[in-house]
Amino acid sequence: MPRIDIDAAPTRRGCGYPSPYDEPCSDRVRTQLGDAGGLTQFGVNLLRLAPGVWSSQRHWHTAEDEFVWVVEGEVVLVTDEGEQVLKAGECAAFPAGVANGHHLQNRSEWDAVVLEVGSRDPHADGCDYPDIDMVIRPGEEIARHRDGTPYPHGA
Repeated sequence: MPRIDIDAAPTRRGCGYPSPYDEPCSDRVRTQLGDAGGLTQFGVNLLRLAPGVWSSQRHWHTAEDEFVWVVEGEVVLVTDEGEQVLKAGECAAFPAGVANGHHLQNRSEWDAVVLEVGSRDPHADGCDYPDIDMVIRPGEEIARHRDGTPYPHGA
C-alpha cells in the first residue's frame, strides 16, 4: 500500500558534519518519508527542530533543487539576502546551482516542524558551505576543506 506509516518511517537524529560544525544541528530529527515510501528520485523529510536547533549549516547545492514548507511553529530562514521569519503555512524554494547559502534556525520557544523536499542525484550534486571551511564535491559524500583536504570524518 502506498500509505506511509509516519511512526514507522526511518528517523535520523543529528547530522554527519565534522566537529564543531555538527553542534548546532545535533538535535535535529529527520523522519525520512521518501525513503519509507521507496522514492529514489527525490527526497521528502519531516524535519523537527527543537528550540535553538538549526536545520543545517548554511549551504547551497550545485545540482539539487530544495523546497521547504513550515508545517508547525516558525523558523528563521537565513540567506545571503538576510533573515526572514517563516511561519506555519509558509514556504521557500532554492533552485539548484544558485549560490545563495541558506538554512533554517528555530529561535522560538517551541518545536518547529518543516517538510523538506529535494531532488536526488548524488553523482552530480555538490554542496558549498559559504560561512565555514567546508565543501562537498560533486559525486562525493565526504566533506573537504576548501583546499581539498578531507575532514577526518565525512559529512
